[in-house]
Amino acid sequence: MTTLNPDKLHVEFKGTIDIQNLFLPRRYTLTHSDSTGDLFLTISSDYDNEQISGFYTRFMRDEVLAEWLKKGCEFELHVYLHVSGGFCFGWAGLRDRIFRHHLPLVLEAIKHGDKKLIEKMTELKESPIIVHFQSNRKKYCKNENFGLIKEISFAF
Repeated sequence: MTTLNPDKLHVEFKGTIDIQNLFLPRRYTLTHSDSTGDLFLTISSDYDNEQISGFYTRFMRDEVLAEWLKKGCEFELHVYLHVSGGFCFGWAGLRDRIFRHHLPLVLEAIKHGDKKLIEKMTELKESPIIVHFQSNRKKYCKNENFGLIKEISFAF
């Protein structure tokens, strides 16, 4: 899946965060089902460790974590991807390519899943997206700017 199908995105709010409580801090935990293509996004004030604690998820390490951070007077969306290191499936180069291929979908899922927050806090639209490719191999361990939130468009 390279474009977001909203029917395949399942959003769950946890803790003190819900669809009515539009405030920060806010963290995102995104996983998916290889067999159905469904995406599972948890929005909370902390990461959903329960969502990523299963054996399959710990083995694949293809979850995406993200959070809003305030830098001075502005916000940034930081996205964390586990490219290599520890116990995970696949070599770093392959995982790096897969994450990069699916990154537009991931960003679209986060933006669509929490669109009410972005509509309320319009300053978030101007926020840069910083992606942290985490790896034990120097070649793949890097932080990259992936544009602004407002540049992510819904393809449906």
